Amino acid sequence: MNELNYKAELLIEALPYMQQYYNKTVVIKYGGHAMSDNELKYHFAQDVVLLKQVGINPVIVHGGGPQIGGMLSTLGFESRFEQGMRVTPPEAMDVVEMILSGKINKEIVGLITRAGGRAIGISGRDGKLLSARKMELHGVDLGQVGVVSDVDISVIQSIPDFIPVIAPVGIGKDGSAYNINADLAAGSIAAALKAEKLLLLTDVEGILDENKERISSLTLTDVERLKLDGTIHSGMIPKLKGVFDALKSGVSKAHIIDGRLKHSVLLEMFTDSGIGTEIINA
Repeated sequence: MNELNYKAELLIEALPYMQQYYNKTVVIKYGGHAMSDNELKYHFAQDVVLLKQVGINPVIVHGGGPQIGGMLSTLGFESRFEQGMRVTPPEAMDVVEMILSGKINKEIVGLITRAGGRAIGISGRDGKLLSARKMELHGVDLGQVGVVSDVDISVIQSIPDFIPVIAPVGIGKDGSAYNINADLAAGSIAAALKAEKLLLLTDVEGILDENKERISSLTLTDVERLKLDGTIHSGMIPKLKGVFDALKSGVSKAHIIDGRLKHSVLLEMFTDSGIGTEIINA
């Protein structure tokens, strides 16, 4: 009976959050270990389906760095990074788009379908969802790496009964494809949708202080201070750029959470304690 009571208490704990986020949009950047472990993949799909079932509108933006790197290596391309961005020469862009918009995107759609949901895979090129321009990085030529110049949310709005799964490939003015960092793409999409929350799944507990302890809550002012003193660095920088763009455009909160935990999305959304690091605009 104690176990049954405990399960009932968990549902009661989740109730006010279900009510709070009912009919609201949550953008989830899906990446890291959660995309490579088969058990975690399915748990993530279950989380997303449950959100949709209780009246929340999840929008998934996925990465695919390790998968892209593996395929490029198989085909004889060298992987090189500048300030956390994958250098993507034009001859490698076809491979990047094939992995992101094809293999990974459709796998996620399949997992959501298996978990009982309905999803549609979308490339950022579809319907000009993500218009892009070439990223400029202090004189370094990154090739077909782009930044989002505009988001057309009409594609997402046209499929309200489905869970959008978005590959971060943008379209240039000439119709060419650009590889967009998934964290930045998620931030731009969350901003355009005026999402209630932006969740970024990572391979760390959250943002860590100088003692490697998780910081539970930060303001944007705190983030800038931690960047200046070097506490926040390397791969966390693009994530926080996406967070900054989203919060400055009206998104209520952003959360950097540990995707290595089972059902990490539900733990963040529906529990009093939450997990990871919460960031607010202050």
